[in-house]
Amino acid sequence: MKKIVEVLKERSEQLARMLPALFLALKDIRTPLLAKVLAAGTLIYALSPIDLIPDFIPVLGYVDDLLILPLLGGLAIRLIPKEVLAESMDRAKALWPKGLQARWYYSVPILIFWGALLGWIVFS
Repeated sequence: MKKIVEVLKERSEQLARMLPALFLALKDIRTPLLAKVLAAGTLIYALSPIDLIPDFIPVLGYVDDLLILPLLGGLAIRLIPKEVLAESMDRAKALWPKGLQARWYYSVPILIFWGALLGWIVFS
């Protein structure tokens, strides 16, 4: 059981490093359309506060994150040309050396959107 937890932790860290590279690969003209669609879907699902199974449901709430994100991300990575992916990884490391988690202010637009939506629901 301990080994499974370690593998899952390692995989989640790999995915966290790959998300900025997927974002940068989206902008590259050498990336095929299908890879762009899958990468965009991965990024949208990763950043969206809405899950297929809500996270407050014990165990099942995290299963979708453990399955959907790696599957979508892995498929997108396989479809992106190797040189584009390597360049995107290098650029991501240069732009965000500590990762995106160090840039908390990237979440401000999402928080504003959901706050406005909640305010609209409550006060209308």
